[in-house]
Amino acid sequence: MAVWAWNAALALVCGNPVIWKPSEKTPLCAEAVMAIVRRVAERFGHAPEGLVQLVQGERDVGEALVDDPRIALVSATGSTAMGRIVGPKVAQRFGRVLLELGGNNATIVAPSADLELATRAILFSAAGTAGQRCTTLRRLIVHDSVADELVGRLRRLFAQVKVGDPRQAGTLIGPLIDGSAFTAMKDVLGEAIERVEAVPGGYYVRPAIVELAAQDGAVLKETFAPILYVLRYRGIDEAIALNNAVPHGLSSSIFTNDLREAELFMSSVGSDCGIANVNIGPSGAEIGGAFGGEKDTGGGRESGSDSWRAYMRRQTNTINYGSEMPLAQGIRFDVAP
Repeated sequence: MAVWAWNAALALVCGNPVIWKPSEKTPLCAEAVMAIVRRVAERFGHAPEGLVQLVQGERDVGEALVDDPRIALVSATGSTAMGRIVGPKVAQRFGRVLLELGGNNATIVAPSADLELATRAILFSAAGTAGQRCTTLRRLIVHDSVADELVGRLRRLFAQVKVGDPRQAGTLIGPLIDGSAFTAMKDVLGEAIERVEAVPGGYYVRPAIVELAAQDGAVLKETFAPILYVLRYRGIDEAIALNNAVPHGLSSSIFTNDLREAELFMSSVGSDCGIANVNIGPSGAEIGGAFGGEKDTGGGRESGSDSWRAYMRRQTNTINYGSEMPLAQGIRFDVAP
């Protein structure tokens, strides 16, 4: 919803009306957002009726929006599978798309890292919002010399963090969105999944840490749940290779006090993600910048200067204030009367 609100604001500022369809899993949240939009429009006083419209529904509603030639730009946030369908469909009618798709984000922790700083960032990035955020930390790539200490800290914190009703003070982790998300997490963890009884009918789980010797299988996929995979490395080149060796390329980060490592990570031979942070987690304060990624993440940018261009139409104007007719490149094209 936060990403939608930012995109809608940009679209409106650029002079566009907005029609938006939320996920069918969040209809009430969408209605709450629209109530705020209507309140703001009334306070503004000059907003035309229908400037922002909400449509609720299943896949067929989304397909109707994608196929409609009156919609010049389709800004879609969701899975890579969805983007593979939406992109070609809109392109077929010569429309434009802005795709913000999946993420399988990593953090590298180097030997020189401030472990206290890294621990706090990893806890929030991996467990916050129950791992259901596009910039959630899913892979921790930690140097072998500090791995035991860091993982020990994280295991203690993961066991202590309060899981439960997010309406109660002190709760840090709320529920998974639905049973499908719970099943996806269980498919990865099996019986090792730890379910928490909080609100009846809800799917509450404790965040999990999984240490692995190799990066393959489920690690290469985006599981929208609080699972943190831990991999060890010995050299910075190996760490960057692990960071890049997944289909998605949204967000990444490194914790290091070595300037050379930081510069390498942000260089053209470093992280291949759209977002590369240093000494802050992959869920940093990136919303003010060009938010988006590469590879299976779609390549679009939401917010930042790049996104303005997506929501505006480029027009070239030439005005002749004289009485002569200048021709391109000084060409003479005279015809005798």
